[in-house]
Amino acid sequence: MRNAYSSLIRTLVTVVIGGCIGGTGSGLVGIAGGAGGNANNAPPVLGFFVQPNSANVGQIISPPVEVVARDSVGNVDSAFTGSITISLASNSTGAALSGTTVVRPANGIASFSNLAIDKAGTYTLQVSASGATSVTSTAFSITTVTGP
Repeated sequence: MRNAYSSLIRTLVTVVIGGCIGGTGSGLVGIAGGAGGNANNAPPVLGFFVQPNSANVGQIISPPVEVVARDSVGNVDSAFTGSITISLASNSTGAALSGTTVVRPANGIASFSNLAIDKAGTYTLQVSASGATSVTSTAFSITTVTGP
């Protein structure tokens, strides 16, 4: 029985090492390349690292909305420094998004630290970058401050 296990382990090690080093193993394509698994210079995949929270009209959304750029295998693409643009995706009220709406990421993460919306409603944000697919946030609310 011991020889059967030894043979199986040698076979598995050979397949895994051969696939990783040679880059030809099934499901392992791109793992052996450099640039964080993005050896083919594929565009980044954007995602919300910190989703927008609800806020009052004109109030800065806190914590800051953060967007992450990932490489083709899902790692944070810390080498990506292209501009990431954020805008209102759903805007049935005709509201304006204020603050810095174009940011270059640091270590693969873009932080939008001073965003505010000027009308009450429910919104989503959309982010985009050159060559990347646009991504939409979860819905959040902007409310009107009421007096005591």
